[in-house]
Amino acid sequence: MKTELTSIDQYNAAFPEEVVERMEQIRAIITRQAPEAVESISYGMPAFKLNGKPLVYYAGYKSHIGFYATPTGHTEFAEELSSYKQGKGSVQFPLDQPLPLDLIQRIVIFRVGENLKKA
Repeated sequence: MKTELTSIDQYNAAFPEEVVERMEQIRAIITRQAPEAVESISYGMPAFKLNGKPLVYYAGYKSHIGFYATPTGHTEFAEELSSYKQGKGSVQFPLDQPLPLDLIQRIVIFRVGENLKKA
C-alpha cells in the first residue's frame, strides 16, 4: 500500500541530499517572498497556495528539479526560461547545473503579485 505524503519534509525524505538541498533552496525563496503561503502536497509534489489559490509547485527527479509556476509564470519569463527543457506549465532545471535562484525568485514574486490581484 502506497503511503500518502502529507508534508514537504516527508516528500524530501525520498531524495538524495543533493536534490533535497536544491529543493530547499526553492522552498526558502518561496517562503521568503510569500510568507503567508500555505505549504502542502498536491499532485504528489510540494505545492504552495496563497489566498487559497495555487502559487507554485516543484518536484525532484533523478536528473532535474521540475518547477511549475502555472502557465502565466512561464509565459512571463519565456525568454529567460528558453534555455531549459520545458513542458506545458513546467520547466526542468538540470541537477548538473546551478539553479537559477534569481530567476526563480523573480518568477515567485511575479506569481505573488498575480495571486494578490485575484484576491
